[in-house]
Amino acid sequence: MAGRQPRQPRQRADAAENRRLILAAALAALSESSEASLNSIAARAGVANATLYRHFPTRESLVLQVYRYEVQQLVAGADEFLDSLEPEDALRAWVQRLAQYAMTKHGLAAALRTATGPGTALFAETYDQIVGALGRLLDAATRSGAIRPGLKPDMVILALAGLWEIDPNSDWKATATELYELVLGGLRS
Repeated sequence: MAGRQPRQPRQRADAAENRRLILAAALAALSESSEASLNSIAARAGVANATLYRHFPTRESLVLQVYRYEVQQLVAGADEFLDSLEPEDALRAWVQRLAQYAMTKHGLAAALRTATGPGTALFAETYDQIVGALGRLLDAATRSGAIRPGLKPDMVILALAGLWEIDPNSDWKATATELYELVLGGLRS
């Protein structure tokens, strides 16, 4: 039994790493083409098909987890930026990440359309997480005096909604930067 105990954590760590590799590969593949096959995603992740199916038995379960994974990365970024940057810079860095998220979601749009549309439980869950992260950034930036008080995170998200309208096949980074700089300028005290 003593020999089995050290092995179990390693297997769990391997499984967690495989899951992370699959999610990263799926995000990249589905962002490029919503028609990417599960076999191609497994190959891109460097895992066997059986490993992918053990973690994600259906295409829908994989797509939904990719979406959740992206939201988790976006939300965690708010606290990471607040820990390492001044509040105004943290807000700007997070909004840049939000723009990247918008482009990724654009690439996943066909695969996500029914599962994450307004009114679905997943939409509400992820929207609340994103607005909460933005709220923490706005609070910190308000306390620092960088932006005016009284801003509501859900209204700022609405102001940034144009990010989802940018064509990902264009020079989207320049367009996104211009858009969010315009919005951020309007938030200043």
